Amino acid sequence: MKRIALLVASTLLVTPVLAQVPAGGGPRVPASRAEIGLSFAPVVARTAPAIVNVYAQKTAPRNNPLLDDPFFRRFFGDRGAPDVPGLDRRRERVEQSLGSGVVVDRSGIVVTNNHVIDGADEIRIALSDKREFDAEVVLRDARTDIAILRIKGGKGDFPSATLGSSDDLQVGDIVLAIGNPFGVGQTVTQGIVSALARTQRGITDYGFFIQTDAAINPGNSGGALVDGAGRVVGINTAIFSRSGGSQGIGFAIPADMVRVVLQSALSGSKVVRRPWLGADLQQVTPEIAEGLDVTRPTGALVQSIFPGSPAEKAGLRAGDLIVAVAGQEVDDPDAFGFRFATRPLGGSVDLGIIRQGKPATLKVALETAPETVPRDEITLTGRSPLAGATVVNVSPAVIEEMRTLDATKGVVIVGVEEGSPAERTSFRVGDVIMDINGTAIATTGDLQRITRTPVRAWRVTLQRGGRVISALLPG
Repeated sequence: MKRIALLVASTLLVTPVLAQVPAGGGPRVPASRAEIGLSFAPVVARTAPAIVNVYAQKTAPRNNPLLDDPFFRRFFGDRGAPDVPGLDRRRERVEQSLGSGVVVDRSGIVVTNNHVIDGADEIRIALSDKREFDAEVVLRDARTDIAILRIKGGKGDFPSATLGSSDDLQVGDIVLAIGNPFGVGQTVTQGIVSALARTQRGITDYGFFIQTDAAINPGNSGGALVDGAGRVVGINTAIFSRSGGSQGIGFAIPADMVRVVLQSALSGSKVVRRPWLGADLQQVTPEIAEGLDVTRPTGALVQSIFPGSPAEKAGLRAGDLIVAVAGQEVDDPDAFGFRFATRPLGGSVDLGIIRQGKPATLKVALETAPETVPRDEITLTGRSPLAGATVVNVSPAVIEEMRTLDATKGVVIVGVEEGSPAERTSFRVGDVIMDINGTAIATTGDLQRITRTPVRAWRVTLQRGGRVISALLPG
């Protein structure tokens, strides 16, 4: 369980006393004791059948406890003794996790959190009417912590909920959260929207969340945050807690971001298709704001532009300050990322910028990052220390998918098999392999060709987190 993870947003019933009805007929507080006594039961009755329990099970290696003893390690070493009964270093254990999910299509399409099903070998879905089904993963998106599942079996006519628009929410709106906290069974909680556009939480790449004071606890992850009309406006994903339980600060992924992942899954895409700007952005500090001659430290400062990107074609420059997307203000790079990523592909969007102290508007094309170099995905085999690593060629599409990638070309590790030589040698996802035994690595084919021939030692140079590392590894 993540320290800041596993949440279900709840909603609070407000109990102010007398208030006047706004002339425009908009949101209002209860005006009488009768109104205070109104129930959310109709909303729950309509939405709760679409909220499911998600059980994920995976098999993981477990170290033999004897090998934690230096006496045994002296004889058998770090890798254990596979030929000695009872002394295998790696045995298997079954790990289980529990979360919640929302059926969003009657055919059995379920939205949940990616961290609920991450690494699962088997996924089971339990409906509120006690029926259970196996499920398969349709699409996972670690960047938003959203996963799309499909229920296997059944008649394909499951109760489903409707996705609303998170942009329709206002701070103070009443919301309901439905999920399965601590595995006690389906539970409904209540609260209000405490804040909108919460950024810089470090939970996902797109840090733009609905904050609620709902009672959120482990097991609620992937559950629904529901508005007064019964529409799903968010997927609960994290809590801020010092104890591991609810302390009244929970975060939900806005429905508008969920819809982007869902549409990619329903279209048959294996990756989430979202617009690509092609620019590196920076947080604006008070000192930077003073240098830019702007009154407030808000917006996203352009640091660099990728050649041939939509940003370059639109005329965006390093030093420009992006302050709005389609007329909606952005306070920081996280807010820009959300607003830009949730725009529909095709056509263009207006970016409001400040350049040298003067406001301007640029029209940027909404297109995906191109795969200028075929990724040529390969899982390395053989007797090299890289065996078990899956690698691809770097392109704008790969850079956009991985986000943390520093290199603009070369070969990057995108997966490492559990228990493989690559894992034991501590290679990581995101490592860019630059050179092996004095030979520069430009493509996955280069890397595969070099690692096929066993040698006594491997001199590997790689780039990790902006640092170049060189290591001599045994053959």
